[in-house]
Amino acid sequence: MKQERRRGKAAAIATLTTALTLTLAAGTAQASSGGEIIGYPGPDGLIWIPEQAGSSGFVSGGLSPRLDTFITFGCAGGGTIEVAFRLDNHPDRDPAPFTVDCPESDPARVTVPLGTGLQGGFVAWVTASAPSTRWGATVVQPE
Repeated sequence: MKQERRRGKAAAIATLTTALTLTLAAGTAQASSGGEIIGYPGPDGLIWIPEQAGSSGFVSGGLSPRLDTFITFGCAGGGTIEVAFRLDNHPDRDPAPFTVDCPESDPARVTVPLGTGLQGGFVAWVTASAPSTRWGATVVQPE
């Protein structure tokens, strides 16, 4: 029993390490100066990317099936971002890819409710129209 638990912990750590590596090494994204596109989501946040520039993405896991799930993407700096989001265990509930127009100044934000009953991992891709287009994202499950 202890050996199974250790293997489970080891697998979870390996998954988390891979997720962090993919998030940090993704595409041409780099931190931008000049403020955050999306503010801190508080303790309900599973993912918080305050600001990136250019195309990138993220992966995570740990959705609680008993809580509502919301994804929010925002952008600024001109151009557009195209967002694709996939739920590993619930492909039938993936939101359709969507585009957000990015104003030059104040960020535009779009929130998509995904509902309850979701569990497992998810991945998001953001394709920016220009390397200087800034974006941010949160995934939250409010208590």
